[in-house]
Amino acid sequence: MVWRMDAPVDFIEVYDDALDAATCAAIVQRLRDSDRLTAGRIGGGVYPELKRSQDLRISGLPDWADVEAKIQQAVLGGLLRYLRRYPQALVAPLMLQIPDVGGTLRRLRAEDVQGMAEPALVELARTCLRPGAINLQWYSAGEGGYPYWHCELYPRDASAETLHRHVLWTLYLNDGFEEGETEFLFQQRKVKPRTGSLLIAPTAFTHTHRGNRPQGGDKFIATSWILFQSAQALYGG
Repeated sequence: MVWRMDAPVDFIEVYDDALDAATCAAIVQRLRDSDRLTAGRIGGGVYPELKRSQDLRISGLPDWADVEAKIQQAVLGGLLRYLRRYPQALVAPLMLQIPDVGGTLRRLRAEDVQGMAEPALVELARTCLRPGAINLQWYSAGEGGYPYWHCELYPRDASAETLHRHVLWTLYLNDGFEEGETEFLFQQRKVKPRTGSLLIAPTAFTHTHRGNRPQGGDKFIATSWILFQSAQALYGG
């Protein structure tokens, strides 16, 4: 089968209403009220000239477990849609096999993923992928932002954890300000924040991006990655 897309694609998807507005507003208020905010970090440390924000990593915090669960559920829904749109995200790198008629194994095809029942696709996604830690970020109007052009893959740690990042995601928790877009360099595309919308895109240099400064109001997001499972989890040994 020759795989065709109806039109050129940039692999950047935005899913509106991934999380309801009331839940987003409640998360924003809890973040505003938190006494555990820290200066926003990038891979190498704190560099406010590259990224200026107040952050809270909520994964592993018992009092934020309810928020983490709601966000992860919203991201899972978007991820399933993304995998049906781009099944090669699983098929191309992993060369998966499934039982065929008679019980023999054959390679998983893109059309298998697209036609898969949701419970089976959830199981496949959880077998191959894992969620990253969620970071809530607060960008103050006129000064906060991540204006440095960057991607999400880099060989920082000995375990190569950062090289396991497969797709990035950003959940916009508010709007009502100007600018503040997520801007992709090579795709020449700016994604405007809308309350409850979920952005998913690849992590590599092909999707170099930046977070523009919000004007006229503060910007709040939740963000992380979907990573491949470790080699040990995928292949044993």
